[in-house]
Amino acid sequence: MTTKKTIYLIRHGETDFNKNGIIQGSGINSNLNENGFMQAELFYMAYKHIPFDKIYTSELKRTLQSVNPFLKNGLKHEQLQELNEINWGMMEGAVPTKINQMHYYQMIDDWKNGYIDKSVEKGESPAQLFQRQKLGLEKILSKENERNILICMHGRALKSFLCLMLNEPLKKMEDFKHSNLCLYILKQKEKNTFEVLLENSTDHLW
Repeated sequence: MTTKKTIYLIRHGETDFNKNGIIQGSGINSNLNENGFMQAELFYMAYKHIPFDKIYTSELKRTLQSVNPFLKNGLKHEQLQELNEINWGMMEGAVPTKINQMHYYQMIDDWKNGYIDKSVEKGESPAQLFQRQKLGLEKILSKENERNILICMHGRALKSFLCLMLNEPLKKMEDFKHSNLCLYILKQKEKNTFEVLLENSTDHLW
């Protein structure tokens, strides 16, 4: 077996889309806003003492910008398409209205009820997201000599990824809370089994 890993899993910092309640998904490659960059710096100041062996992000700028203070120190970094946010299809970039909010919460309820093959029009289902994340996690876990790992991803992707790491069904996604630049710490017990050491922490932001 490869070296057992401790994974520091964060959501990216705030963007203007987050601030205004607009869904981004994998199709919108937004930048952090001023507050998001401040969150990234605060997280760095709190965790720069951790000897990270590798940093993984999605291919979207907002995750890269969230870990950039670490990358300036020359830490190894890899972008994985498998860590991209779910594709929200027709909902991406749409200004919130009563109608699309109703559709959004209906979709969340469907997923909670186990209908994980359902997706927004032209979007991606949780089942599809889960399958590509499995490939991403396999890549990460296969790397020798990477013990402390920092992963930065997205809100819905984080919920799904936690289900994957903790062997929970996807209908449990809503059990995992998150906010911008929150932190989960997970310790590997066996090959594909993890335990949560810290959950949705934002102590570093205050």
